[in-house]
Amino acid sequence: MRDSNTNRRQFLKSLGGAALGAAGFPYIVPSSVLGANGAVPPSEKVAMGFIGVGSMGGGHLRTFLGYDDVQAVAVSDLREMFRQRAVERVAKHYGGKGFKAYRDYRELLARDDIDAVTVVTPDHWHALIGIEAARNRKDMYYEKPLAMSVTEAKAVRSAVNRYGVVFQFGAQQRSDEKFRFACELARNEKIGKLLTIMVSSYASITCPNQPNQPVPDKDEFDYDTWLGPAPWKPYTYERCASRAMGTDGMWTHIYDYSLGGLGGAWGIHHVDIAQWGNGTDETGPLEIEGTGVIPADGLADTPVEWEVEHTYANGVKMIHASTRIAIKRARQFEVRKGPGILFIGTEGWVLVGRGYLDAEPRSLLTAMIGPDEIHLPRSNNHRRNFLECVKSRRRTMCPVETALRSDTICHLDDIAIRLDRKLKWDPEREEFINNDQANRLLTRPMRSPWRL
Repeated sequence: MRDSNTNRRQFLKSLGGAALGAAGFPYIVPSSVLGANGAVPPSEKVAMGFIGVGSMGGGHLRTFLGYDDVQAVAVSDLREMFRQRAVERVAKHYGGKGFKAYRDYRELLARDDIDAVTVVTPDHWHALIGIEAARNRKDMYYEKPLAMSVTEAKAVRSAVNRYGVVFQFGAQQRSDEKFRFACELARNEKIGKLLTIMVSSYASITCPNQPNQPVPDKDEFDYDTWLGPAPWKPYTYERCASRAMGTDGMWTHIYDYSLGGLGGAWGIHHVDIAQWGNGTDETGPLEIEGTGVIPADGLADTPVEWEVEHTYANGVKMIHASTRIAIKRARQFEVRKGPGILFIGTEGWVLVGRGYLDAEPRSLLTAMIGPDEIHLPRSNNHRRNFLECVKSRRRTMCPVETALRSDTICHLDDIAIRLDRKLKWDPEREEFINNDQANRLLTRPMRSPWRL
């Protein structure tokens, strides 16, 4: 997307937030700006940077390399082994050099020739990187979760909207036909009036305390920066090793860096679909009440078992539970094949998960959604949807406003579990009602010098 004169990036950015705020209505953009059919000339490619290229981030890099309208130009990672692996992969793909590796993500974001980035770092870094990306007017494919607190998530939303950048949340199930169809069945009352949504998520895992170890050389792995805004803790390999290093990715189960299975490690995927099927993308529950089990000792300290009930203004109850509990609650519906979302109505139910779809009555599986009924946005490729929106400036399948609402529910669940009491939530003001203790938990302190 680069050109020596006025290029497509400049043209599209001039549309700014107005285009993004058009709720998906298309803008007519001249073909001379978007590029012709056929081979994509270098000046019309989306120049991309990749922030975090471990396990999932490395997968994003490999996939985007396969798109003819993408030019990978830079990577940032705190591990030298991941930086080097990315450089070698890109050089092999393009048959040459021209790809830059950085340890500091801010150097990558400061480049004027980069149009879009992926944000695929440990959870506690997402908000700071996302805000900086927006300030540098980079469109972003942003992995879940949105942030480590509701306050951080709101700051990301504010930055994305202020600078008018395209934002795609990594809730890729919205680009899966089965999930979309299940939500359309619920939204169009094919199962009767929606009463209850059962959301099943993989629980966190436990890990015993680990011995302290010498901190690696900074060029090999910048541990202090990896901790970043999180509290300082002694180095141990298990604390911060990723799945790409042959571990369980234990940091995803440590409260300083993640909400575990309840949130970004898994739960937000299915909570997001529950929101979609309930038609509550722009709001949230009014009441939250639940319990959970949090390890009292060990390296991992996110909930390993939980059940939280949410009550919405439309009367729907959404129950978010760890898989074992959810299966017991929904045994009569034959929940199987791992976590899923079960929509229960007055005249039937529909169950959807990754790779399966079931319903009662079975005839629902071949039901037609009529032309005058609710048709949800359609995509069969989440990354491709992002690239199309980078070019058109239309809203993505999961824009930042939607991401914030789904992300918030995971934080509300965690707070309800930790306080072990019923909470009332104001989705308009985005705060708890008459509960200062709970409201304090909507913000997490950041280690100096990091701040929003």
